[in-house]
Amino acid sequence: MNPQIAIAGRNIGPEHAPYVIAEMSANHNGNIETAFKIIEAAKQAGADAVKLQTYRPDTITLNCDTEDFRIHGGLWDGRTLYELYEEAHMPWDWHAPLFAHARKHGITIFSSPFDNTAVDLLEDLNAPAYKIASFEAVDIPLIKYVASTGKPMIISTGMADAQEIQEAIDAAREGGCKELAILHCVSGYPAPAEDYNLRTIPDMIQRFGLVTGLSDHTLDNTTAITSVAMGASIIEKHFTLDRKGGGPDDSFSLEPAELAALCRDSKTAWAALGHVDYGRKSSEQGNVKFRRSLYFVKDLKAGDVIMADAVRSVRPGFGLAPKHLGEIIGRRVKLDIAVNMPVILSYLE
Repeated sequence: MNPQIAIAGRNIGPEHAPYVIAEMSANHNGNIETAFKIIEAAKQAGADAVKLQTYRPDTITLNCDTEDFRIHGGLWDGRTLYELYEEAHMPWDWHAPLFAHARKHGITIFSSPFDNTAVDLLEDLNAPAYKIASFEAVDIPLIKYVASTGKPMIISTGMADAQEIQEAIDAAREGGCKELAILHCVSGYPAPAEDYNLRTIPDMIQRFGLVTGLSDHTLDNTTAITSVAMGASIIEKHFTLDRKGGGPDDSFSLEPAELAALCRDSKTAWAALGHVDYGRKSSEQGNVKFRRSLYFVKDLKAGDVIMADAVRSVRPGFGLAPKHLGEIIGRRVKLDIAVNMPVILSYLE
C-alpha cells in the first residue's frame, strides 16, 4: 500500500523524499518584513512549503476573561485566549503579499484556516492545499467546508483518539476531498520526545490507509528524522528567524540552520531506507577481494596430502571460500604449491 497525494506538483508519499513544511505560525511577531524573511529563509533551507495560520481573534475565540478563556500553565500562563490570538494572528491583508512573495521565491505556500471566512480568503488566493490544525480536528463542519474546495488536505491529529481521527477522515471524504494526509502530533508546546510514541505512525498508515506524517513540537530534529524510518512522508516544524525573538511560538521553533539540517537529514534518512535488497551494493564491489578465503601456508609438492596446518582462512579473498575448508583437508595437490598461494580448486586432485 503506497498512498500518495500531490501539492503544487510535488508528489508526497512513501515513494518520495519527505515533504518538509516550515510552519510560520505567529513567528512573524507582527512584522510583515519578518514574515517575508521567514519565507526566504525557509526556501534557502530547502523546505518544500511554508505554512501560515489564517484567523482573527474573533473567528477563533470570544473576547472574554472568565476562567474558561484564561490559560493556566505553560508558555502562555495567565493570558486570555483572545489576548494571545490578538497578538499572534496574521493580518488578513498580509496574505496576498505573502502568497505573492512565496511564489516569487519558488516555495509553496498554504495555510490552516480556522473558519469558513478564512477558507474563502485563501480560495481567493488560490491556495494549493489546506491544513487542519489539531485543535480543529474535531470541527467536522469546518473540515467538510475545506474539503468542498477539492484541494489536498492535511489533518493534524494531536489530542484526537482513533475514533475522532476516523470521524475527521470521513468528514473530509464526505466533503469531497480526494487527496488527504494525516499527521501524527502531540499538542504540547514544546512536547517531550518520549510523548511521541512514533510506533503509532506505522499503525496509522495501516489503520487509515493514508499518507501519514509528523507535526513535531520537540526542540530538536531527532524525533522528526526518526519518524522517517517509521514511515512519515511529511514533516512539519515551527520555524523562526530567532528562537529568542520573544514571540509566542519562537521558543519551540527551529532556526534556519536547524531547518536546513532537517531538510538534509530527513532526505538522507529516507534514502537510507531504500528497499529490501540482499544483493551486493555498488559501494561494496571493490571490497569483495578483501573478504576471507583459503590460502596455503606451507610449501607442498605435487601429490602431497593437504594437512590441517597447511591451509588457513585469511584475507584477501582470491582463494576458495572458508566454508570449503573441511572438503580441502585430506585431498592431494596435483602441482607444486608455494607458501602464500591461494587455494584454487584446479590445484587439487
